[in-house]
Amino acid sequence: VIIGSLTISAILVFFIVPLTIVFFIYLSNILLLIYQRNNELKADPLSDVWNSVRKNIASFWDTYARIWHGYELHGVENLPEGPGILVYYHGAIPVDYLYFLSRLFLWKKRLCLSVADHFVFRLPGLKLLLGVTGVIPGTREECLVALKNGYLVSISPGGVREALFSDESYQLMWGNRKGFAQVALEAKVPIIPMYTQNVREGYRMFKERRFFRQLYESTRLPFTPPYGGLPVKFRTYIGKPIPYDPNLTTDELVEKVCKGKFLFSLQTKTAVQALISKHQTIPGNIWKALLERFDKRRK
Repeated sequence: VIIGSLTISAILVFFIVPLTIVFFIYLSNILLLIYQRNNELKADPLSDVWNSVRKNIASFWDTYARIWHGYELHGVENLPEGPGILVYYHGAIPVDYLYFLSRLFLWKKRLCLSVADHFVFRLPGLKLLLGVTGVIPGTREECLVALKNGYLVSISPGGVREALFSDESYQLMWGNRKGFAQVALEAKVPIIPMYTQNVREGYRMFKERRFFRQLYESTRLPFTPPYGGLPVKFRTYIGKPIPYDPNLTTDELVEKVCKGKFLFSLQTKTAVQALISKHQTIPGNIWKALLERFDKRRK
């Protein structure tokens, strides 16, 4: 009985926070549906008529971010006034990205459209939330239209594969994906690198991955369950923009963005490797990430 109780307790500790995040996401969608029904809204989910409820949802997630992860956002001044493409590292659970979206909206009243994997659109009961928060398919046409309309567009080239199979070494898993660079060239917009400190210490995947990797590659569905949810310190850093250069080919632009061993490079003198070396322990260390919640000097 004791062993069974301890086992159940360990399972709950490992999975209760990720499940709580899923619960709050669905709760957000329910609140949107109630708001839509009470106000008889039929407007485009991206229109300003949704801003009041959008602000309420952003405030909830920002409060959660402050309490659970002591969340900080640095480098907002590096975002262009107009359109641009944000490129970021994908954690096991991209809750850090949700925190970023919320705080950006609260601080700047800006909506950043998010390119998501196709499986996200298959999830039941989230259609309105995806629309109001600006989640879009990653097609070239969709991205170009969004950029033409002046939006920031974010994408993680590693996507689900990086979420599932990267680890505390913070290895990029972009493969040969160059679509974001091609879109940047066609739209003539800058690329802005972004990275969240300790995201892998907050949420992780199991080490034994061969079976799950084969399953993912054959189905393109994320069967590997994340675990964790420890209240480690999260800091999101937005790097300096890599400006559009009409003389730069797609391959050269990708190389410019991917220069670091682990994450993105910043333009010229501000390389991302220096950023990671300064702000991230490699390999990631959970205890250090927890203790950073009490490090007043970094704030």
